Amino acid sequence: MFSGKPPITDRPIRFAVVGCGRIGVKHFEALEQHGKNADLVAVCDDQPRRLEQAVAATGVRGYGSLAELLAGSNADVVVLATPSGLHPTQTIQIAESGRHVMTEKPMATRWRGGLRMVEACDKNGVRLFVVKQNRRNSTLQLLKRAMEQKRFGRIYMVQINVFWSRPQAYYDQDPWRGTWEFDGGALMNQASHYVDLLDWLIGPIADVQAMTGTLGRDIEVEDTAVMNVRWRSGALGSMSVTMLTYPKNLEGSITIIGEKGTVRVGGVAVNEIQHWEFADAHEDDALLEQASYETTSVYGFGHPLYYDNVIRVLRGEMEPDTDGREGLRSLELLIAAYLSARDGQRVSLPLQY
Repeated sequence: MFSGKPPITDRPIRFAVVGCGRIGVKHFEALEQHGKNADLVAVCDDQPRRLEQAVAATGVRGYGSLAELLAGSNADVVVLATPSGLHPTQTIQIAESGRHVMTEKPMATRWRGGLRMVEACDKNGVRLFVVKQNRRNSTLQLLKRAMEQKRFGRIYMVQINVFWSRPQAYYDQDPWRGTWEFDGGALMNQASHYVDLLDWLIGPIADVQAMTGTLGRDIEVEDTAVMNVRWRSGALGSMSVTMLTYPKNLEGSITIIGEKGTVRVGGVAVNEIQHWEFADAHEDDALLEQASYETTSVYGFGHPLYYDNVIRVLRGEMEPDTDGREGLRSLELLIAAYLSARDGQRVSLPLQY
């Protein structure tokens, strides 16, 4: 039970965004859709040109460092759209200033870093939100309900594919991209939301075995990976990820095969229900057509819906969809996969603390 800062009920929630790159822009767009309940009051970036562009686009005050933002703004929530390896230190800094924290995925690149984030927010009585906006996509919401309704019966097999394209120019945009310390590889960065589906949809994981490779890009981390998974329920599954698909993003999909149902959600970013068959009919079956949507973006359209949850949590109206502890679940699986790939061994969960 959260017992920290009291709810904010008499005014819009004030947000500041740190990091004004590709993901930061998604947050600007999402906040625009919550104009009555949320105010963007500050932006921050250590690159002057990017900061100047963000200030021009949003009309709010810009800061060149997080320390300056914390000293000069009245934000209630600070959003981290910064390199993942910076999240633990920045989260601690924000929490100690008495602000809530919202962090993009992955929440950290090291297991201990994620734990430190949760501990710091607990100690200072503030919320830690970890963005997992794809959970809010209509296709995955329909699939989640089917799981909760136990329509599949016993789950036998799960397959996830992430066949995307990230050219060398993508990694060359910023020096932190493609590094172990700040970014993580194809599993941790680009496929992070898909790794999240393994636990969120299917359930607790018993062990993983992974292999990774840097096959086509000049980076420290992997551009291609495969992972086998065994759940505590006995279900088996695998995940195949590559950023080398020619010539562009091809597929982001999940297939679930169960005792009484088979479903495949595909498209470029799990945006199309391509197969939906169960032994027993349900009223949700009539929602298939409207659940699928067209997209050219792998980000999906869940950021505004994610903000809706955050705003309502800070108003005291509901509990968070994905807080820091929920974020640790997928981070733990990611770290287990990297340990397995490094050591050539199967790794069991939970990790030893």
